[in-house]
Amino acid sequence: MLIGPLETIALGFTAFVTDLSVWRLNRRRPLTVRVGIRVLLFVLYSAILFHGGISPLQAAPWPQNTSLHMSSLALAIIWWLLGARTLSEVLGALLDRRIGHNGRLLKDVVGALTFLAAVVAAAGYVIELPVKGLLATSGALAIIVGLALQSTLSDLFSGIVLNATKPYQVDDQVAIDGAEGKVLDINWRATQLLTGSGALAVIPNSVAAKAKITNFSRPAHRHGVSITLSIPNHVRPGTVLDALERALRGTHALLTDPPPGASVKDASAETTQYVASGYITDLERKAKVRNQMFDLAYRHLEAAGVAWSGEVNRKASWTRSLLDEVRVLRSLSSAEKDRFVESLVVREVSSGAVILDVGEVPEELVIIASGVVSVTIPDGDGPERPFIEAGRMGPAEVLGEQSVLDDCPSGGRFTAMTTCQLLTISRPAIRACIADRAEIGQAIGKLHAYRVESSRSLLTKPAKTAEAKVGFLAWLQRHSGHGA
Repeated sequence: MLIGPLETIALGFTAFVTDLSVWRLNRRRPLTVRVGIRVLLFVLYSAILFHGGISPLQAAPWPQNTSLHMSSLALAIIWWLLGARTLSEVLGALLDRRIGHNGRLLKDVVGALTFLAAVVAAAGYVIELPVKGLLATSGALAIIVGLALQSTLSDLFSGIVLNATKPYQVDDQVAIDGAEGKVLDINWRATQLLTGSGALAVIPNSVAAKAKITNFSRPAHRHGVSITLSIPNHVRPGTVLDALERALRGTHALLTDPPPGASVKDASAETTQYVASGYITDLERKAKVRNQMFDLAYRHLEAAGVAWSGEVNRKASWTRSLLDEVRVLRSLSSAEKDRFVESLVVREVSSGAVILDVGEVPEELVIIASGVVSVTIPDGDGPERPFIEAGRMGPAEVLGEQSVLDDCPSGGRFTAMTTCQLLTISRPAIRACIADRAEIGQAIGKLHAYRVESSRSLLTKPAKTAEAKVGFLAWLQRHSGHGA
């Protein structure tokens, strides 16, 4: 049974106001609930109009009553707009399932096209405007506007392509057209990047669609990091590559699968370019790991007798320069270091050899001249206790310092990961040096005390092995050689 005109108008506007109120209060609900409520309210609104004799597919009724005619006209137009909004929400929910929340631009375009179709339909069915003539006129106008906004429309459609193909998403770390940074937003006109210097780079979508895009965030949890070095041609490539391989093995943050590696990239008339690369799991640490790779490459090249400039050093001068890098000995004067070189004893150990074991009391202070040493600590007590790697050491780092002041046993196991060359200083020699230079004794004493404290923590608090590992690793990084 049809309801009266006044009741229809009243119920229609009441349903419309209810729809607006629910839309404001419905924003925090889950997407499926919001879409479901939207569809139910639209069905209710449609039922009120059709039962009251108002059809959105025909001209508004009651032309003899101006107020009723205009009210029914408004309700019919509102029906088309509510239908467009309901349809755009349903399509948006379907797009969310396929492309996720990063396809906001595509959803906005679909919603805009839906509303445009609804406006044209309302003008043709409800207001009875000459839609064909309007479309012809608007078509000519669209050509003029399209030519004027050619670059803007190119950005718009390029943005749709980028959202559909998804070469990158929000929060990805990418490089686009020479700009590198974190993706903050992808809107209808441009992609916004936060660069490493904290600046905002805005790249038009049309440029991004044509440019070469490098996405550092894919695949997830595996990000490449590399360094490039130029060494003069008179240095044998095998010497450089061996040094870089040791530097990569000494970089603890690099993944073992896929394994890191070094190779020759290019060669010119004067220099040869080398690349050392690997993978890490945390992209935020990329800059820190690259800095560590450069530092280790410098140290291992010097340990191989090659200066950064490519000059091949004599053994004596290289040993002397190595002492400058040992932080616990930096208080020595240049003349004292020259004399100190004479007391150094060179020892070579093969890969896999244990240099210093847990519980062993070293008879000398050991300086790593070349190679990589892995430091492991026992996890718990007992003869079958497992060992966990706490860090890796390289050239100019020291071990065995616990025997210099006290006859204290080692709390970790130091194992050569590669063939290593060690410089050893006897206990009497280093103690005589401490007697002349109190600063050296203080530095070694600080290192020794920290080592004892870490060892005691491991023995008395086995439940907190992870904390002890962090402390021991911090000791290696802060107090041993270069990490001091």
